[in-house]
Amino acid sequence: MCHVHFIRAVLRKIPRKFHKEIAQLIKESLAVHRRLQVCADELDIRGFPRAADTVERFIPGLLNYRSAPQEHWRRIRTTNILERINKELKRRSRTIGALPNDASLLRLAGAILMDINEEWITGRRYLSGSEVIVCQDTRAEFTAE
Repeated sequence: MCHVHFIRAVLRKIPRKFHKEIAQLIKESLAVHRRLQVCADELDIRGFPRAADTVERFIPGLLNYRSAPQEHWRRIRTTNILERINKELKRRSRTIGALPNDASLLRLAGAILMDINEEWITGRRYLSGSEVIVCQDTRAEFTAE
């Protein structure tokens, strides 16, 4: 989960008069790796058990970006990349209007995504290519017998 959406989800469970104080507490907790559980405990002590449950539930997902190289953390801890792609798909498909069938929609979306990919490869880089992001697959391998 994106940090911004996480903070919004927690703040929805807290009265508005505490929003600034709790938002600051959460932001400080996100900066320090192991402080999120302390933040959840503090929210529970202050009388916000629903907010504390939200923090505890999202702790594993909030720290996924730390498996990538540190220079990428600032960009991948949010969903800005996905939101930008979705916005571009919507903008470019609206100009066409109604599409005759599902296959034409898939062709259009594929062409737009290939265009975006090409722009990222040749032009402005969102993530530097100096280090490769290695994703460790934790799934067990199964063989068909």
